Amino acid sequence: MLTPTYNAYQFGTCTPLTELQMNRLIGFFSQPPPQMNSVLGGRDSVSYHCMEDLGPVAIKHYKRGGILGRVVRRRYLKWGKSRSQLEFELLLKARDLGINGPEPLLYAKRGRLIYRAWLVTREIKQPLSLARLSLNDEKRTRQVMASVIDQISRLIDHGIWHVDLHPGNVMIDQSDRVFLLDFDKGSRYQRNNIKLRDRYVNRWQRAVSKHGLPAILTEMLRSGLN
Repeated sequence: MLTPTYNAYQFGTCTPLTELQMNRLIGFFSQPPPQMNSVLGGRDSVSYHCMEDLGPVAIKHYKRGGILGRVVRRRYLKWGKSRSQLEFELLLKARDLGINGPEPLLYAKRGRLIYRAWLVTREIKQPLSLARLSLNDEKRTRQVMASVIDQISRLIDHGIWHVDLHPGNVMIDQSDRVFLLDFDKGSRYQRNNIKLRDRYVNRWQRAVSKHGLPAILTEMLRSGLN
């Protein structure tokens, strides 16, 4: 994996970047992502751009949540690999296992002990979150849930724990292809698959209940994973 450093930014990518591309990316990194209103919060830390030779891309700007995030919003203490590198590598592995995540193109960070980070993936065309779909089209929701269950089953079979998997992090494109987003903080699960399945169902159910989404989302997932 190539890890060039340019103007204090370190890039990680499987293919070389031109100086023009790195300059464009640095410009995008300095722009705050737009605030977006969506079910379950959604992708409010992502901006969308068109890059030379890369096409439409999504840039994830890593930021903290919770109480600490109110004080230190977008900076992290360096301890091992950066969050953007870890998510980039997990996405590559997941896609090799047949799990549909967004195609990772590169990651970047700036800073050594204290750093900021970004992840660049190929943009999903005309995405619609499963959360939003479930509120408007029950028939289509039931149809795509089969693919959602298949994708989560693959995560379980390969022992991958997606920390924040809920209907707002499941996207459906215009061809009804399902994508799982936000693998940040994901990890390999060391216990048995039954416990991992239960964790996924419980996390999913909490989100569905908290945000008033249709109960069929949990009912179908629970039935499909049993």
